[in-house]
Amino acid sequence: MQAHATAKFLRVTPRKARRIVDTIRGKRVERALVELSFSTLEASKAIHKLLRSAAANAENNHGMKAGELVIAGAIVDGGPMFKRIEARARGSAGLKRKRMSHVTITVSDGEDA
Repeated sequence: MQAHATAKFLRVTPRKARRIVDTIRGKRVERALVELSFSTLEASKAIHKLLRSAAANAENNHGMKAGELVIAGAIVDGGPMFKRIEARARGSAGLKRKRMSHVTITVSDGEDA
């Protein structure tokens, strides 16, 4: 059985969020939470909170045991962008893109049919 949690509109670029998600994909939830708690990257705080939420959904909504949970899937998609004007040389203007992410984490107890 699987349970998931989604965080949308995270103010973290998708590239930086993928860097963290790639390190925890396929690991046990307990191990991944420990790794995220020691990570110094800013996106790890939001992903740590999201992983705790996915584990709580699995326990409370589907009756899975917390010790058996494994991260079955983790997806980072790009969200909308804030676009800001940045002054450039010779009176021209450039565009700054402030990116957002949508992150989905799926946990499983390993008993999928």
